[in-house]
Amino acid sequence: MMNTSGIVLFAKKPGPTSFTSLHSIKKALGTTKVGHTGTLDSFAQGLLVVCTGSLTRLAGNIIEFDKEYQAVFEFGKETDTLEYTGQIIKEAPLPYEESLIAAIKKYTGNFMQKPPLFSSIHIDGQRASNIARSGLDAEIPARPVCVYKAEIKELRKNDENKITHVLINFSVSKGTYIRSLARDIGQACGSSAYLIGLYRTRVGHFKIEDAAGFNRLPEFTIDWALKEMEEQKILIKKANEQRVLKKEKQKYVPDQAELDLQEEIRQKICQVDKDTASLCGFEIINLISNVGKSDFENGRPLKSKLFDKDLHTLPNNSITAVFTKDDDFAGLIDKDENGRVHYRFVKKD
Repeated sequence: MMNTSGIVLFAKKPGPTSFTSLHSIKKALGTTKVGHTGTLDSFAQGLLVVCTGSLTRLAGNIIEFDKEYQAVFEFGKETDTLEYTGQIIKEAPLPYEESLIAAIKKYTGNFMQKPPLFSSIHIDGQRASNIARSGLDAEIPARPVCVYKAEIKELRKNDENKITHVLINFSVSKGTYIRSLARDIGQACGSSAYLIGLYRTRVGHFKIEDAAGFNRLPEFTIDWALKEMEEQKILIKKANEQRVLKKEKQKYVPDQAELDLQEEIRQKICQVDKDTASLCGFEIINLISNVGKSDFENGRPLKSKLFDKDLHTLPNNSITAVFTKDDDFAGLIDKDENGRVHYRFVKKD
């Protein structure tokens, strides 16, 4: 029987939404129980870490991991969405390289960042993006973020030696919006900027190179981002026209490329290891025998003799990842503030 509980590293192509991109995983594993650990905008590409089956319970932990991106900014304009699908709301002179370097340095380290209004953040029970599209104003409080690293990889200049585009590698903490970095860096160098290309390359210790579909992704450059932006604008326009026409639904028939991708997903689905458990902030404990494994899987009373650590030594208010003696992930237990140990969940295939 195929294992449907695990972690899928998936290379999202630009164009589809993160939700639509889950279709290939659902079909490959024959399950509807999937949960991504942080979306990418439809125009963006790169790594989606997707939890499936019983491991969807871990999605909330993995979403907290640090991330790495490559981003292309275009200078001289700012849009309401802070990326190219939005409406231009500001124009400004192009910056020189020295000003850009100073601005990037300013936004490296710890600082308070104001998220984009066009985002999934909720304000008084409503998505900020829905409020923005209705034409109403809303205020999203700034929040603490950290840019661990910001490295210029490629520059594009005009005849006056002013910067028109830049490609930057970012390593950032959870909750950091690259679109907001485009806005803030643009303003800090005396110009305006918005995002025209985004490529997520790492989530925690998960890397894009290990993702199913990685070989479908093109080399990420300024030239590619400019070309892709124009192509996506045409596709968005056509999609809007088709909605108006209300074309008749056609039966979905996967082509060979999609079937190959689904097979790659089945081959590459992975399990929680101790590195992942540690990044999630869990304590780690091992069952010492197959008898203990059976007892754990069947929900029998949790006793220290089943494990390689005394349960009394686990901190109160903690979550512990349980592994078998062969280091296979078995599930989670928690210890409450009164020192009582409970099952949190047992992994099911």
